[in-house]
Amino acid sequence: MQKTATTGDADDQPVWSSTNAGGLPLRLFELQGKLYRKAKAEPGFRFYSLFGQMLRRDVLMAAWGRVARNNGCPGVDGVTIARIVDRPGGVADVLDDIERDRRTRTYRPSAVKRVMIPKAHGTLRPLGIPTVKDRVVQTALKLIIEPIFEADFLECSHGFRPNHSAHHALREVTTNVREGKGAAYDADLSSYFDTISHDKLMACVEKRIVDHSVLALIRLWLKAEVEERDEHGGPPRRTRPTAGTPQGEVISPLLANLYLHWFDKLFHRDDGPRRWANARLVRYADDFVIQARYISDRLRAWVETTVEGRFGLTINRTKTSVRQVTPDRTDGLDFLGYRIWHAPGFLRPGERYLTANPTPKAMAAERENLRKIINPRMNWMPIRMLINRVNRKTAGWNVYHRQGRPFRQFYQINTFVELRLINHLRRRSQRPYRPPEGMTWWQHLTQQLGWKPLKLHRQPTDESHGKAGCGKSASPV
Repeated sequence: MQKTATTGDADDQPVWSSTNAGGLPLRLFELQGKLYRKAKAEPGFRFYSLFGQMLRRDVLMAAWGRVARNNGCPGVDGVTIARIVDRPGGVADVLDDIERDRRTRTYRPSAVKRVMIPKAHGTLRPLGIPTVKDRVVQTALKLIIEPIFEADFLECSHGFRPNHSAHHALREVTTNVREGKGAAYDADLSSYFDTISHDKLMACVEKRIVDHSVLALIRLWLKAEVEERDEHGGPPRRTRPTAGTPQGEVISPLLANLYLHWFDKLFHRDDGPRRWANARLVRYADDFVIQARYISDRLRAWVETTVEGRFGLTINRTKTSVRQVTPDRTDGLDFLGYRIWHAPGFLRPGERYLTANPTPKAMAAERENLRKIINPRMNWMPIRMLINRVNRKTAGWNVYHRQGRPFRQFYQINTFVELRLINHLRRRSQRPYRPPEGMTWWQHLTQQLGWKPLKLHRQPTDESHGKAGCGKSASPV
C-alpha cells in the first residue's frame, strides 16, 4: 500500500483506539490506527491500495482467530471450525487457499445458507450463514476497511460499532428527554437488511474506497447465491438476490451502518431537522428515534420522504409512532428492549422520575425462554445441571437489562423462576418434595441447589433523585 493511502501528518487527530483490546497483531493494530487517522484528517480522501493489506498473513490469522472464537454454524459445505482444525494441514491450508485464490483472482464465495430464526413477536427472521472460509475473508476485509468508515460515522450511531453499544444509545435518549425533548418519532423499517439497494450501497462504499479489487469483492458477496432448504425434504433451492445484504454475514453490519450513515449526514446538515427542528437522532443499526420538543408534520414528512424516496427503504407505518416521554404520561418510549418513562415516586405520591426498565415484551420473551428450560420435558436432566442453564440464561439477560432501576422487573423474574423450580422439583419426584427441615424454599434453591437469582437494585428515593418536573432523573441509564 502506498504511503499516501495510509499515512500522513495526522497525529493530532482522534485515535482509532488507545488500547489493543481485541488482541490484534501489533502491525495490524498500528495499520488500523494509520487508516483511521488518515480518513479523519482528510474526509474526502479515497483509499486506493487496500487489497494487498487484507492478504497479509497477520491479517488473515487475526481474521481466523475471530471466526474461530465465534464458533458459528457451518455453511452450505457443512465444514465446521473443529473440522478445519483437526484435518491435516489445518488452519494453514485454509489461509494458503485464501491467499492463492485472491492473488490469482479465482476466489468465488460459496452460496449463503439461509435459516429462519424466530423473533420475539412470533414472526421469523432470515439469517444468512456463509461458509467458514468466506467468513474469514470477510473478517479480513472488515479489519482493514472498518477504521476508514469509523472515522466518518457520527456519534448518533451506536449499532455494531467498536466502543459503542445499545446502552450508549439508551443514555443518549434519556439525556435528550432530560433536556426537554420529550416527543419521540419511533421509526420501524420493514426488512431493512433485505431491501438495501446494491447500487446505492456501492456508491456509499465508493465515496471512500476506489480499490477495484476490494469493490469487486464486496459486489461478489452482495450477489452471492442464497440456498434455502426444502421443508419437505426436497433438494435445496438457490436464488440470487437483487437487493440487501444478508443478516449473519460478517460484513453486513458494517455495510448496513454505512448505508444509513448518509441518512445521519442528511439529518445533521444545515438544511436538516437537526437545525430547523432542533431535533436529535439516536440510531442503533436500523432502529432509530428522532427526539424533539414537538414532532411536526414537516419533520415526519422529511423522514418518510428521505427514507423511502432517497434511500429506497420502507417505513412500517403500523409500527412507527410518535411517543411522549413526559411526566404526565405512563406509557413512555420502548427502544432496544427498554421502556423509557416517568415512573411513580415511592415516597411522594403524584411525583414521577425518569428511568428505564425492561419492556413488557422483553419480560414476556425472557419468561418464554425460561419455560423452555424449566418444563416437564426436562425431568430427565439432573437438577443442578438444569439450574446451571437457568443461571446462564438469566445472567445474560441481567447484563443487558440491569440499566436504570429494574427492581420490580427483576423481582418478577426471580419469583417466576422460583415458582417454576419449586413446581419442577415437586413434579419430578414420586414422593412429596420438600426443602430440608429448617430451610425455606429460597434458601434451599440458592444455598443448596445453586440457583443465582437476579440481584435486586436498591429502589430510588424521591429525595435523592428529585422531581421529574424539575428536569432531574432517577439515575443515568
